[in-house]
Amino acid sequence: MKHSTAVLMLAAAAACGPLFAQEAPPAARGAERVSNPCAQNSGLAGWEAKPSWNGWGGSTNARFQDAAGARLKPEQVARLKLKWAFGFPGAKAVYGQPTVVGGRVFLGVDTGSVYSIDAASGCSYWVYQASAPVRSAISIGTGRNTGESLAYFGDLTGNVYALNAATGELLWKTRVDTHEGAKITAAPQLYQNRLYVPVASGEEGLAVDPSYKCCTFRGSVVALDAFTGRQIWKSYVIPEASKPTGKNAKGTQQYGPSGGGIWNSPTLDPLRHALYVGTGDAYTAPAPKTTDSILALDLDSGKVLWSVQDLAGDAWVVSCIEGRGSPENCPKDAGPDFDFGASPILRTLPNGRRLLIAGQKSGIIWAHDPDRKGVVVWKTSVASQQPGPQGQVNFGGSADERNAYFGLDSGGIVALSLTNGERQWFTDIQPEGGRHSGHDAAVSTIPGVVFSGGWDGILRALDTSNGAILWTFDMLRDFETVNGVPGKGGSMGSSGPTVAGGMVFAGAGYPGVQQGRNGNVLLAFGTE
Repeated sequence: MKHSTAVLMLAAAAACGPLFAQEAPPAARGAERVSNPCAQNSGLAGWEAKPSWNGWGGSTNARFQDAAGARLKPEQVARLKLKWAFGFPGAKAVYGQPTVVGGRVFLGVDTGSVYSIDAASGCSYWVYQASAPVRSAISIGTGRNTGESLAYFGDLTGNVYALNAATGELLWKTRVDTHEGAKITAAPQLYQNRLYVPVASGEEGLAVDPSYKCCTFRGSVVALDAFTGRQIWKSYVIPEASKPTGKNAKGTQQYGPSGGGIWNSPTLDPLRHALYVGTGDAYTAPAPKTTDSILALDLDSGKVLWSVQDLAGDAWVVSCIEGRGSPENCPKDAGPDFDFGASPILRTLPNGRRLLIAGQKSGIIWAHDPDRKGVVVWKTSVASQQPGPQGQVNFGGSADERNAYFGLDSGGIVALSLTNGERQWFTDIQPEGGRHSGHDAAVSTIPGVVFSGGWDGILRALDTSNGAILWTFDMLRDFETVNGVPGKGGSMGSSGPTVAGGMVFAGAGYPGVQQGRNGNVLLAFGTE
């Protein structure tokens, strides 16, 4: 490829989508054999009845595990201990989020390897080698055949995969976008035998080269037949195809409109037969009205039911940052790059009113009414200072019945009332010893407890009533792993911890674009 992965990773700052801070290891090599195979593989029959954390944050993306699924009470959290660590050979970034289904953990890493691991012991069922790094969380669904379960995910070159979840056998593979910058960074959402795939891109990073013909990518959601991979529909964030608009100062042809990548997993709303996504900024001016927006799409056709733009005029590429490449492709009057990297959270209030809670890189948390075409109900700024391109709220919050919880890039966790957006508490967390501060990774919640992993490599549990820290674990160290691979923990900067069946799972580390610490381990915690 003409443009290196080091250039592509600069698009991270562009759309809440840090990819990798160093060149990723090659993903096309053959998958390694598992070094600690499980004694037997009895399949996944009956997994729906067992505690699970499936995909990114559930169908509503609330990232909330109820008491029956968590099987972990607040008073037990202080007794959490490391049960096992699993090392990923050759990995420098564990940016896939652990999916827990049927007593197994499914996870992809930057080498392109996707693993199925026993949740209780850490033994390996299988490993599959994708064509490119895998950053999306994995979604598990029921197959067409009796007793069959399928694992769905995307890679960083726009491919979507369906594997037999019990054996790792490839059933189908579909490329949903052929643009050179196209990437699938977020978990596909599965509903009624259709797979809804969000498509983002690294084109903002490609634009640092003045000879690059900026810009032609348009974000989209693609609906696939979950059993065959056949495309049913594709809906672009920007309906109008890009066309020539002039030349830059170096004489390179420019194009537009462009942008609107979707970095987040779609949120399902069966009541309205709709799905919701947050969109990215534009790459070229003028910024289309569907960028930096919340969009509602019809599940059957992909038709845009409504859209609400929360920030107009946000046209931006990485070369707009001083010192980042040549500025020729930076749009005139460039915007601040305050798009939506986090999935909208759909929650129902005690009075029956429903809200979509969306965290924006600007540090503004928006509440939209999905039953009134997305009208804004309230908005609250949680930013203590004007954020830079890295943003203030990046990969997502969580919500229980009362509050929404968000990690802040400036450091700390904040709780807001779902009813009116008023701040309930804020816990300022600034690490010691020169470690990098900030909480860009998604947070996760169970009754009474919110879990967060930071750039500093510390995994924390906080009391949802007042923000008091209940438990911490330092991941910045070497680990003896169950599969014999040298293990090293690191930062959490994108995916959050997951909780199911009395255990907590966290991948570490993630260097991102903020000088985080590399790592190659999956950590499993329990109280017994």
